Amino acid sequence: MNTNRNTFLWIAIFSIAMAALEAAVVVYLRALYYPGEFTIAFRLIDQSILLVELAREAATLVMLLSVGFIAGKNFNERLAWFLLSFAIWDISYYAWLKVFINWPSTLLDWDILFLIPVTWIGPVAAPLICSMTMIILSITLLRSNLTVPKSVWMFIFAGVLLTLFTFMRDYAALIIENDLVGEFPNLLKNKLFLEKAARLEPKPYLWIIFWTGQVMFVAAIALLLRKTNTRSGRLSPA
Repeated sequence: MNTNRNTFLWIAIFSIAMAALEAAVVVYLRALYYPGEFTIAFRLIDQSILLVELAREAATLVMLLSVGFIAGKNFNERLAWFLLSFAIWDISYYAWLKVFINWPSTLLDWDILFLIPVTWIGPVAAPLICSMTMIILSITLLRSNLTVPKSVWMFIFAGVLLTLFTFMRDYAALIIENDLVGEFPNLLKNKLFLEKAARLEPKPYLWIIFWTGQVMFVAAIALLLRKTNTRSGRLSPA
Protein backbone atom coordinates (compact mmCIF):
# COMPACT_ATOMS: atom_id res chain seq x y z
CA MET A 1 0.00 0.00 0.00
CA ASN A 2 2.83 2.41 0.89
CA THR A 3 4.46 1.63 -2.46
CA ASN A 4 1.24 2.52 -4.30
CA ARG A 5 0.93 5.75 -2.33
CA ASN A 6 4.47 6.78 -3.19
CA THR A 7 3.91 5.85 -6.83
CA PHE A 8 0.67 7.84 -6.87
CA LEU A 9 2.42 10.86 -5.35
CA TRP A 10 5.22 10.94 -7.91
CA ILE A 11 2.90 10.24 -10.84
CA ALA A 12 0.67 13.09 -9.68
CA ILE A 13 3.68 15.43 -9.42
CA PHE A 14 4.89 14.42 -12.87
CA SER A 15 1.43 14.80 -14.43
CA ILE A 16 0.79 18.23 -12.88
CA ALA A 17 4.21 19.52 -13.99
CA MET A 18 3.74 18.06 -17.47
CA ALA A 19 0.32 19.73 -17.68
CA ALA A 20 1.93 23.10 -16.90
CA LEU A 21 4.34 22.58 -19.79
CA GLU A 22 1.52 21.58 -22.15
CA ALA A 23 -0.58 24.55 -21.10
CA ALA A 24 2.34 26.91 -21.70
CA VAL A 25 2.73 25.60 -25.26
CA VAL A 26 -0.99 26.11 -25.91
CA VAL A 27 -0.75 29.67 -24.56
CA TYR A 28 1.97 30.36 -27.14
CA LEU A 29 -0.04 28.77 -29.97
CA ARG A 30 -3.15 30.77 -29.12
CA ALA A 31 -1.15 33.99 -28.99
CA LEU A 32 0.23 33.24 -32.46
CA TYR A 33 -2.83 31.84 -34.24
CA TYR A 34 -5.79 33.07 -32.18
CA PRO A 35 -4.73 36.59 -31.16
CA GLY A 36 -8.36 37.63 -30.80
CA GLU A 37 -10.99 35.29 -29.48
CA PHE A 38 -10.26 31.57 -29.40
CA THR A 39 -12.63 29.39 -31.45
CA ILE A 40 -12.60 25.76 -32.50
CA ALA A 41 -12.69 26.78 -36.19
CA PHE A 42 -9.55 25.73 -38.05
CA ARG A 43 -6.74 28.22 -38.49
CA LEU A 44 -4.22 27.96 -41.29
CA ILE A 45 -1.05 26.92 -39.49
CA ASP A 46 2.28 26.49 -41.24
CA GLN A 47 2.59 22.84 -42.20
CA SER A 48 5.95 22.55 -40.48
CA ILE A 49 4.45 23.92 -37.25
CA LEU A 50 1.47 21.58 -37.53
CA LEU A 51 3.81 18.61 -37.92
CA VAL A 52 5.64 19.71 -34.79
CA GLU A 53 2.31 19.97 -32.97
CA LEU A 54 1.30 16.48 -34.08
CA ALA A 55 4.68 15.19 -32.90
CA ARG A 56 4.17 16.94 -29.56
CA GLU A 57 0.80 15.26 -29.07
CA ALA A 58 2.22 11.87 -29.99
CA ALA A 59 5.11 12.46 -27.57
CA THR A 60 2.62 13.32 -24.84
CA LEU A 61 0.96 9.92 -25.22
CA VAL A 62 4.34 8.18 -25.28
CA MET A 63 5.37 9.90 -22.04
CA LEU A 64 2.13 8.99 -20.27
CA LEU A 65 2.33 5.41 -21.52
CA SER A 66 5.94 5.24 -20.35
CA VAL A 67 4.90 6.32 -16.86
CA GLY A 68 2.37 3.51 -16.75
CA PHE A 69 4.87 0.97 -18.03
CA ILE A 70 7.51 1.95 -15.48
CA ALA A 71 5.09 2.10 -12.53
CA GLY A 72 3.15 -1.11 -13.22
CA LYS A 73 4.25 -4.72 -12.86
CA ASN A 74 1.67 -6.23 -15.21
CA PHE A 75 -0.77 -5.13 -17.90
CA ASN A 76 -3.58 -4.19 -15.51
CA GLU A 77 -1.30 -2.07 -13.31
CA ARG A 78 0.37 -0.41 -16.28
CA LEU A 79 -3.02 0.47 -17.78
CA ALA A 80 -4.22 1.76 -14.42
CA TRP A 81 -1.21 4.00 -13.85
CA PHE A 82 -1.44 5.27 -17.44
CA LEU A 83 -5.12 6.16 -16.99
CA LEU A 84 -4.39 7.83 -13.67
CA SER A 85 -1.51 9.84 -15.09
CA PHE A 86 -3.57 10.85 -18.13
CA ALA A 87 -6.52 11.94 -15.98
CA ILE A 88 -4.43 14.02 -13.56
CA TRP A 89 -2.58 15.58 -16.50
CA ASP A 90 -5.84 16.49 -18.27
CA ILE A 91 -7.47 18.03 -15.20
CA SER A 92 -4.28 19.92 -14.33
CA TYR A 93 -3.94 21.15 -17.93
CA TYR A 94 -7.21 23.07 -17.71
CA ALA A 95 -6.36 24.27 -14.23
CA TRP A 96 -3.08 25.72 -15.53
CA LEU A 97 -4.85 27.37 -18.49
CA LYS A 98 -7.19 29.01 -16.00
CA VAL A 99 -4.17 30.29 -14.06
CA PHE A 100 -2.22 31.44 -17.14
CA ILE A 101 -4.93 33.05 -19.30
CA ASN A 102 -8.13 32.78 -17.22
CA TRP A 103 -9.63 30.30 -19.68
CA PRO A 104 -12.06 28.55 -19.87
CA SER A 105 -14.59 31.05 -18.62
CA THR A 106 -17.10 28.21 -18.11
CA LEU A 107 -16.89 24.44 -18.33
CA LEU A 108 -19.17 24.56 -21.37
CA ASP A 109 -16.62 26.48 -23.45
CA TRP A 110 -15.57 24.47 -26.51
CA ASP A 111 -11.98 23.41 -26.96
CA ILE A 112 -9.77 21.65 -29.50
CA LEU A 113 -8.94 18.50 -27.56
CA PHE A 114 -6.65 16.54 -29.86
CA LEU A 115 -5.55 16.33 -33.48
CA ILE A 116 -4.89 12.62 -34.06
CA PRO A 117 -6.26 11.09 -36.30
CA VAL A 118 -8.71 13.96 -36.91
CA THR A 119 -9.41 17.04 -34.85
CA TRP A 120 -11.33 16.36 -31.63
CA ILE A 121 -13.55 19.09 -30.23
CA GLY A 122 -15.98 19.35 -27.35
CA PRO A 123 -16.99 21.35 -24.28
CA VAL A 124 -14.32 21.40 -21.57
CA ALA A 125 -16.67 19.61 -19.16
CA ALA A 126 -16.60 16.45 -21.30
CA PRO A 127 -12.88 15.59 -21.02
CA LEU A 128 -12.93 16.56 -17.34
CA ILE A 129 -15.79 14.13 -16.69
CA CYS A 130 -13.87 11.47 -18.62
CA SER A 131 -10.84 12.14 -16.45
CA MET A 132 -12.83 11.61 -13.27
CA THR A 133 -14.16 8.33 -14.65
CA MET A 134 -10.61 7.30 -15.58
CA ILE A 135 -9.41 7.97 -12.03
CA ILE A 136 -12.14 5.75 -10.58
CA LEU A 137 -11.43 3.02 -13.16
CA SER A 138 -7.67 3.16 -12.51
CA ILE A 139 -8.11 2.85 -8.74
CA THR A 140 -10.51 -0.06 -9.25
CA LEU A 141 -7.98 -1.82 -11.48
CA LEU A 142 -5.20 -1.31 -8.96
CA ARG A 143 -7.31 -2.75 -6.15
CA SER A 144 -8.78 -5.66 -8.11
CA ASN A 145 -5.60 -7.71 -8.55
CA LEU A 146 -7.35 -10.19 -10.83
CA THR A 147 -7.66 -11.01 -14.50
CA VAL A 148 -10.11 -8.55 -16.02
CA PRO A 149 -13.08 -10.45 -17.54
CA LYS A 150 -13.91 -10.02 -21.22
CA SER A 151 -17.26 -8.51 -20.29
CA VAL A 152 -15.47 -5.65 -18.52
CA TRP A 153 -13.29 -5.00 -21.58
CA MET A 154 -16.41 -4.98 -23.77
CA PHE A 155 -18.00 -2.26 -21.63
CA ILE A 156 -14.76 -0.25 -21.63
CA PHE A 157 -14.36 -0.59 -25.39
CA ALA A 158 -17.98 0.49 -25.98
CA GLY A 159 -17.48 3.49 -23.70
CA VAL A 160 -14.33 4.53 -25.55
CA LEU A 161 -16.01 4.29 -28.96
CA LEU A 162 -19.07 6.29 -27.91
CA THR A 163 -17.00 8.99 -26.23
CA LEU A 164 -14.58 9.34 -29.14
CA PHE A 165 -17.51 9.60 -31.54
CA THR A 166 -18.81 12.68 -29.72
CA PHE A 167 -15.37 14.32 -29.93
CA MET A 168 -14.58 13.49 -33.57
CA ARG A 169 -18.08 13.81 -35.05
CA ASP A 170 -17.87 17.39 -36.38
CA TYR A 171 -14.54 17.29 -38.19
CA ALA A 172 -15.08 13.72 -39.40
CA ALA A 173 -18.47 14.74 -40.79
CA LEU A 174 -16.90 17.73 -42.53
CA ILE A 175 -14.41 15.42 -44.26
CA ILE A 176 -16.96 12.76 -45.20
CA GLU A 177 -19.74 15.11 -46.32
CA ASN A 178 -17.37 16.95 -48.67
CA ASP A 179 -15.88 13.76 -50.17
CA LEU A 180 -12.45 14.53 -48.74
CA VAL A 181 -11.60 11.10 -47.35
CA GLY A 182 -9.28 10.42 -50.26
CA GLU A 183 -7.60 13.77 -49.66
CA PHE A 184 -6.92 13.02 -45.99
CA PRO A 185 -3.09 13.05 -46.25
CA ASN A 186 -3.22 16.45 -48.00
CA LEU A 187 -6.13 18.16 -46.24
CA LEU A 188 -4.05 21.21 -45.33
CA LYS A 189 -3.50 21.86 -49.04
CA ASN A 190 -7.14 21.34 -49.99
CA LYS A 191 -8.91 24.67 -50.51
CA LEU A 192 -12.38 23.24 -49.93
CA PHE A 193 -11.38 21.77 -46.57
CA LEU A 194 -9.68 25.00 -45.49
CA GLU A 195 -12.73 27.07 -46.44
CA LYS A 196 -15.17 24.74 -44.68
CA ALA A 197 -13.01 24.28 -41.60
CA ALA A 198 -12.45 28.03 -41.22
CA ARG A 199 -16.23 28.50 -40.95
CA LEU A 200 -16.89 25.44 -38.82
CA GLU A 201 -19.41 25.90 -36.06
CA PRO A 202 -19.94 22.86 -33.88
CA LYS A 203 -23.27 21.14 -33.82
CA PRO A 204 -24.89 20.72 -30.41
CA TYR A 205 -22.73 18.38 -28.39
CA LEU A 206 -24.00 14.81 -28.23
CA TRP A 207 -24.44 14.68 -24.48
CA ILE A 208 -26.81 11.70 -24.63
CA ILE A 209 -24.23 9.59 -26.47
CA PHE A 210 -21.48 10.92 -24.19
CA TRP A 211 -23.37 9.94 -21.04
CA THR A 212 -24.18 6.56 -22.56
CA GLY A 213 -20.44 6.07 -22.94
CA GLN A 214 -19.90 7.04 -19.32
CA VAL A 215 -22.56 4.54 -18.27
CA MET A 216 -20.54 1.88 -20.11
CA PHE A 217 -17.50 2.80 -18.01
CA VAL A 218 -19.56 2.75 -14.81
CA ALA A 219 -20.89 -0.70 -15.75
CA ALA A 220 -17.32 -1.90 -16.29
CA ILE A 221 -16.27 -0.53 -12.90
CA ALA A 222 -19.30 -2.05 -11.15
CA LEU A 223 -18.69 -5.45 -12.74
CA LEU A 224 -15.01 -5.34 -11.83
CA LEU A 225 -15.86 -4.42 -8.22
CA ARG A 226 -18.35 -7.27 -8.07
CA LYS A 227 -15.75 -9.75 -9.32
CA THR A 228 -13.23 -8.40 -6.82
CA ASN A 229 -15.64 -8.61 -3.90
CA THR A 230 -16.71 -12.12 -4.90
CA ARG A 231 -13.12 -13.26 -5.00
CA SER A 232 -12.36 -11.60 -1.66
CA GLY A 233 -15.35 -13.34 -0.13
CA ARG A 234 -14.14 -16.69 -1.37
CA LEU A 235 -10.63 -16.11 -0.04
CA SER A 236 -11.74 -14.88 3.38
CA PRO A 237 -12.07 -17.43 6.19
CA ALA A 238 -15.57 -18.68 6.99
